[in-house]
Amino acid sequence: MRSLTVTIDRFPIAGKFTIARGSRTEAVVVTATITEDGVVGHGECVPYPRYGESVEGVAAAIEALRPQIEAGLTREALQNVMPAGAARNAVDCALWDLDAKRSGVRAHITAGVNRWSPATTAYTISLDTPEAMAEAAAKAAERPILKVKFGAPGGDLERIAAVRKAAPNATLIADANEGWTEDNLAAHFKACADAGFALVEQPLPAKNDGFLGKIERPVAICADESVHDRPSLDRLVGLYDAVNIKLDKTGGLTEALALADAAEARGLSIMIGCMVGTSLAMAPAMVLAPRARFVDLDGPLLLARDREPGLVYEGSIVYPPQPSLWG
Repeated sequence: MRSLTVTIDRFPIAGKFTIARGSRTEAVVVTATITEDGVVGHGECVPYPRYGESVEGVAAAIEALRPQIEAGLTREALQNVMPAGAARNAVDCALWDLDAKRSGVRAHITAGVNRWSPATTAYTISLDTPEAMAEAAAKAAERPILKVKFGAPGGDLERIAAVRKAAPNATLIADANEGWTEDNLAAHFKACADAGFALVEQPLPAKNDGFLGKIERPVAICADESVHDRPSLDRLVGLYDAVNIKLDKTGGLTEALALADAAEARGLSIMIGCMVGTSLAMAPAMVLAPRARFVDLDGPLLLARDREPGLVYEGSIVYPPQPSLWG
């Protein structure tokens, strides 16, 4: 017999996490725990207001599915009874974890990943003044990949140059979080190209990103807010070079794997990303790491406190989860 527990958990962020849409000092997550015959599966999601989600609404959506879950809902059936988004992610990942623990077959094997190796994750530099961002980049300059937040009105050209000067050897990813405009896009692209950025993530609002097909793009462009699941993918071909797959957008690992297949079939590279959550949210995303061009799973590194047990990080190297955490 199955039972479902839904909790809202809070984890303080070390300092402050700032992007173009605002700042946070804690990560508020929803955790789904499914127990069956003494075996326990866990899944975590991070509700995101940008997509019309709230912590309370996501928790309520999972609770509303209690009868089906406790009656034996499968991952395959879940895809048809719940839309893509954070709520489905928590349930889907809990079912993956439960299946792995019941069968004794690790989740990555079930997903078709025969070798689950450590990955190098990007490390995020929050949006701030050029001077503060340069200082943060200098402190993190030994990390091989830095993901740098932009998108504030004015000053991004100075921020781009300052971060590159502070971290001359790092691979840099610019993430504007929809904060640039058609008017300033060319200047920002040129600055990123001149500074040797490897990738620019979501430069324009998703509703306006068709403009990317009308402008020269001297640096590779990755979709984030513009891509959620497979139905959102086709219109991105020709506008973007890569897609950022996040389980909170796809509604779990099941759809994330299918989206990765569909993206690769269309010639798009993959970034596997995250919201600011704990190791429990990062663990299932690690299944996609072996096929990703960039891995951005630094959520726990931004927290003052993580779950126990958590993922093991050695600098920017993140190791696959132990079964006691997930999968």
